[in-house]
Amino acid sequence: MAVIRPYRASDADALAALTLAAIRRTALAAYSPEQVAAWAARYSVQRLLDGAAKGDMICVAVDDADRAIAYTVLEAGGHLDMLYCHPDHTGKGLGLALLAAAEAAARAQGVARLFTEASELARPVFERAGYVLLHRRDFTIPFEGTEVAIHNYAMEKRLD
Repeated sequence: MAVIRPYRASDADALAALTLAAIRRTALAAYSPEQVAAWAARYSVQRLLDGAAKGDMICVAVDDADRAIAYTVLEAGGHLDMLYCHPDHTGKGLGLALLAAAEAAARAQGVARLFTEASELARPVFERAGYVLLHRRDFTIPFEGTEVAIHNYAMEKRLD
């Protein structure tokens, strides 16, 4: 049974590894190998570290041995920046549990609206958590001297 707890500095390496595993393995179900490679190359654990330093709320789901298996990042103002689950732990309700924890924290902070940019694979999890699709976002990621087209979905959930 997973437990959700606050982020610890010692989680950084595990969160980076699970993020890259999720991108490189899970995302292949909805994105091309080229899109996945560009997405993975764009990821930097420094963004997570910078967010933690500025006070982002990072909820971490851990297994019985306190190993990180999923996480989400709630930024000030209600932006959910990341929701990643290690491929070995998908489909177990961790995404919904993390979104519920982030929502509770947002409500406690007086945030009236949560919003995110959900991947093709995360979109159904956000929908089950009550988020509404605003629009598809088509953009490119610079990768190996070219631009790789990719997409995600702008979504929101009103808390008021």
